[in-house]
Amino acid sequence: MNEIIVNSSLSQTRVALLEDKELVELYIERENSKRTVGNIYKGRVTNVLPGMQAAFVDIGCEKNAFLFVKDAIPPEMSGSKEVSIRDVVKNGQEIIVQVIKESIGTKGARVTTHLTLPGRYLVLMPYIDYIGISRRINDEEERDRLRNILEELKPSNMGIIVRTAGEGKTEKELKEDLKFLLKLWQKIDKEKHLGFAPRVIYKDLDLIHRTIRDMFTGNIDKFVINDKEKYNSIIDLVELIAPHLRNRVEFFEMDMDIFDYYRIEKMIYEAIGRKVWLKSGGYIIIDQTEALTVIDVNTGKYVGSIDLEDTVLRTNKEAAIEIAKQLRLRDIGGIIIVDFIDMNNDGAEREVLEVLEKALEKDKTKTNVLGITQLGLLEMTRKKIRGRIGSIMQRKCPYCDGTGNVLSEYTVIQNIEKEVRRIAVHTNAQAVLIEVNPSVEALLKADGNRFVHELEEISNIKIFIEGVDHIHNNHLNVKAMGKIEKIESIIAEKNNDFRKKE
Repeated sequence: MNEIIVNSSLSQTRVALLEDKELVELYIERENSKRTVGNIYKGRVTNVLPGMQAAFVDIGCEKNAFLFVKDAIPPEMSGSKEVSIRDVVKNGQEIIVQVIKESIGTKGARVTTHLTLPGRYLVLMPYIDYIGISRRINDEEERDRLRNILEELKPSNMGIIVRTAGEGKTEKELKEDLKFLLKLWQKIDKEKHLGFAPRVIYKDLDLIHRTIRDMFTGNIDKFVINDKEKYNSIIDLVELIAPHLRNRVEFFEMDMDIFDYYRIEKMIYEAIGRKVWLKSGGYIIIDQTEALTVIDVNTGKYVGSIDLEDTVLRTNKEAAIEIAKQLRLRDIGGIIIVDFIDMNNDGAEREVLEVLEKALEKDKTKTNVLGITQLGLLEMTRKKIRGRIGSIMQRKCPYCDGTGNVLSEYTVIQNIEKEVRRIAVHTNAQAVLIEVNPSVEALLKADGNRFVHELEEISNIKIFIEGVDHIHNNHLNVKAMGKIEKIESIIAEKNNDFRKKE
C-alpha cells in the first residue's frame, strides 16, 4: 500500500511517501525558504570564467547562480566539438535561465538555458526539437504508441518528453496536458521581455501542488492532509487533472499530530541518525561530507545459522535493500562509497549488486552503480538536486563545530589549570569557584581531588569545584574572589536553594 501524508503547519509543509507503512521519501518546504528548482529567471552574467568553462549569473538570490558551458550552449551550436564559455555569454549580458539544482551550503544554485516545463504527463522543451519517452516505461508496444502520438502533437521546433505518469494515457489526455504547457510557455515568453534583470519570470508550483502533479498517480492508494483549506484546494486540482483519484484524497480530522498518528515522526528521526539497524541484527553506518557519502556494513548481532559465508551474504543483501531506501529517504547525492562485508567469491558479489540495482529501480533520481573496486568498495553516484534531509532538519553543532566530538574531561581539567595559573599571575584573588560539567567533577574526585590540592599549592589560591548539570562538557565558569569567605557563602546559598527545591 502506497500513501502520501501531508503535514501542513504555520512554518513548514512536510510531505511523506509511505510504502507498506514505511517512510521512503520525505520533502520539506519552509515558508521562509521556498525551493527554487524549476523557477525561471531573467538573470545577468556577472563573471565569465574561461578556466572553469562556466559563468556566474545574478538571478536575485543571496548567492550568484552557476552556469556551466554545456548548460549554456544554444541548439544551433550543440554540434560543435569545442565551444568556449566566452563564445556563449558575455559579462553584463541579460540571460534567461532555469534552476536545475538548489543552492547547497556555500554553493549557489546551478542553472541552465535549456528550459523545461513539466506537466502531469508531458515535459515541454521550448528550445529543443526532440521527442522522448521515460525510461521507466518498459513496454515496447506502449513506447511505440506514445511516440506515434507525440509525432502528431509535437509543435515545430519544440521538444516533448512523456513522463512515467503518461503511460497508458489517451491521445486526448496528452493533448490537453500539452495545451496547458503551451499556454504556460506563451505567458513566460511574454514575461521574459519585460522588466530588468535580475527578476523571477516563473515560479514552479509549491510543494503540495508539485506532489499532486508529480507523485499522485494511480499507484498511490491514499493522499491524506491535515489542513482543511488546502484539502479543498487539492480536491479542486485533482478534479481538474485526475478526477478518477478524487476519492483517494482524505482530510485528517483527528485531534492529534498527523505525523505522530502515522508513526512518521519517529521514522524521520531514525532517518537522520548515523546508525541504521537491519532486521537481522546487522547494521549500516552512514557518514556524510558535502560531496562524498561512505556507508559501512556490519553483521552486528546477526550470527547466522549455516556458516560465515552465508551470514555475510545475507547481511550484505539485506544491507543493499536498506541502502537503496536510505538514499531515497535522506536524498543523498554525489559520490557514494559502500563498504560491504568482504565476500570471497564473485558470485556473491554479483548477487548483492543485483539486489541493490533491483532496489534502486524505485528511485526516481538518476543513480549509477559503477561496480566494486580492487579494494572491495562499491562505487556509485546519485544525482544531487536539493539539500539532504539531515541538512534541512539539522544545523552544525555550535560546540563540536560538526566534528561530532566534544573535549575530553582531561582536556577541560587542563583548561582549569591554565585559567587558575592566569588568575594567580594577574589578580589578587584568594579563591576561585569553578563550575564544570558533573563528569569533570567526578573525574577530579576519583583520585581524592589530588589535582586540585596540587594546583592550590602551586597557585596559592583556594579552589572550589562544583558540578553543574547545565554546563556543557566543553565549558567551565570561573568566579575569582578576593576573600575565601565570599565563595563559601555563595556555595552555602546554592546548597540552601537546592535543599528547598527538594
